[in-house]
Amino acid sequence: MKNNFYFKGNISNIYKEPYTSSEVTSQIIYGEKFKIFSKNKNWIKIKSTYDNYVGYIKNKQYIKNFNPKYKVNTLKAKIYIKPNSVSNSYLPLGSKLSVEKENKLYIKIDKNKWIKKKDIKEINHKEKNFIKFFTKFLKVSYKWGGKTYKGIDCSALLQIFFYYNNLFYPRDTKDQIKYSEKKISKKFKTGDIIFWKGHVAICVNSKQLIHAYGPKKKVLIMPIKETIKRILDTAGLEVRKISKIKF
Repeated sequence: MKNNFYFKGNISNIYKEPYTSSEVTSQIIYGEKFKIFSKNKNWIKIKSTYDNYVGYIKNKQYIKNFNPKYKVNTLKAKIYIKPNSVSNSYLPLGSKLSVEKENKLYIKIDKNKWIKKKDIKEINHKEKNFIKFFTKFLKVSYKWGGKTYKGIDCSALLQIFFYYNNLFYPRDTKDQIKYSEKKISKKFKTGDIIFWKGHVAICVNSKQLIHAYGPKKKVLIMPIKETIKRILDTAGLEVRKISKIKF
């Protein structure tokens, strides 16, 4: 039972165990590819094809055949029941979309699901401006295991940039540290990645960084030196590695 499937819900938590009171370890978003290890009436155990993340999601809203042509380029793309008829639902940044029908302004991705073309890019589009990308998430709530506009954690903020650009990057900070090359220069520059044990931030310039910061409960920009001191004083954590975004 290990064929490829694609998630067709908007967003779903991935749980460590098959019950909703279990720890949320990550999330899966629309169009994301996975394999099924086991399933019962209520739950399926999956492994994400992108980052090999294993966990449980509800046994619903997935298909086998999927051919993505576009992806969501805005923080959240409003879903329309039909052109000009809005719903209360959204798809998160990075969602991959197949097309049933399209016109000048919209694409139809499923029954009663239309997305405006202004909110999407072609599937192979590369976003080179990582500052523009990360700042889309400013003021989004911090959420352990989250990776969307509804809430995001520090490692997902970094990973979702690579996922959008069709490049591999690990999900958890402990694996991101191992995967990322150490930077030789000690001077901070735009695009530097700062790692602590269990935390990561990205430099937006030589003096400021952006991160999903648990104590502040949101994504925000903070001074680099002040943040390093704050994390040392409050959590007793020193910087483990400085790397650089490469893509």
